[in-house]
Order: sequence, then C-alpha cells, then structure tokens
Amino acid sequence: MRILLNSVFLLLVSMAYAQEKFDKAASEAFQDNLNKEFAEAEKSPLAEEDRTHFKALDFFPIDERFAVVATFVRSKNEKSFEMKTTTDRTPMYVKYGELHFKLDGKDFKLDVFQNLDLMKKKGFRDYLFLPFSDLTSGNESYIGGRYIDIRIPKGKTVLIDFNQAYNPYCAYNPKYSCPLVPLQNDLMVEIKAGVKKFHD
Repeated sequence: MRILLNSVFLLLVSMAYAQEKFDKAASEAFQDNLNKEFAEAEKSPLAEEDRTHFKALDFFPIDERFAVVATFVRSKNEKSFEMKTTTDRTPMYVKYGELHFKLDGKDFKLDVFQNLDLMKKKGFRDYLFLPFSDLTSGNESYIGGRYIDIRIPKGKTVLIDFNQAYNPYCAYNPKYSCPLVPLQNDLMVEIKAGVKKFHD
C-alpha cells in the first residue's frame, strides 16, 4: 500500500496491472503476486505464527462485472488534511478527484486521494489511493474496508478493477498503522471481488 503499509513491492505490483480495459490475466497475476509476497518472510505483513501456516489468501472469484470504467473528475482547490488511521498517526493527504461509475444500474461515487509524502518519492508521483468499504465489509470482507491502487488518469476515464482490491496490513497484524476509509467512500452495494477477510 502506501507509506503506511511499508510495502513498495505491493504498490508496484498493483499499479503495474492498472488497465483501461478489464484484463482477467492481470487480475490473476495481481493475486498470484500478492500470495507470493505474503509467503515471503521479508515482505509478509503476517505475524510469524500466521506466516508459518500460510498457504494463500482467500479471494472472491474474478468477475468482470466488478471492473468498471469510471468518469474521473479532478478536484480543484482542495486543502490537504490529516487522514485518520488505526493509530494516532495522521499522514497528510489531499482529495485528488472523484470517480463516478455505474454498477448494477446504480450510480456511485468514490473520492480518490494522494499522499503528500509518498508523491515525493521516485516512481510514486502519479500514485492515487482509493479506499472503500461496501456491504460485504464485516461479513465476507474485512470490516475496515479495502484499498485499490491506481495511477493518475491521463484522460477523463479510468478503470476501477475491484478484483484487485486488497486489505490494509492492519487486517493481518495490529502493528501496522492504516488509513481509515472515509465515510463518503462507503458503497451501498456488495463488492464481491478482491481479497476476502483473513482467517487465521
């Protein structure tokens, strides 16, 4: 994820598979790489006792229905703010824009953010942070919501591939500090795609 997840590898993997058009192979590769990272001692966020018995994360089946093309609306004159996290850490973010899309015939909107410290790092200037929760949160998926990494759109649309949604590291280990999903990014629909909640 971002700086909060301390995992440049995961950032590069997820952003590398950002597409303007749904690509099942990209989603499969994303999941494979995520499993590989979790299995490696040096990269895994899992506590040692969990990693020792780790085989694979639990994913929803990859579903093209949950890869939606969103209209990107750039925000103007937004002030930076301290984003709340699972700890007392408050990293600085700015709302970068809005993503408007349809799912099951209904209109939805998600705010997308930029981390002001991360954007200064080489390779992450165009990185955007998309946190969300939905009606599966607390049931089939992690109660605190999930994240998606995307790049700044070059045009007026961007693909949101929920099949590449992943849990914050604090879903696996309380030692991590993770941004809380803003209330406006709580979707009143079931997103049965991406990583499910973690079972020890």
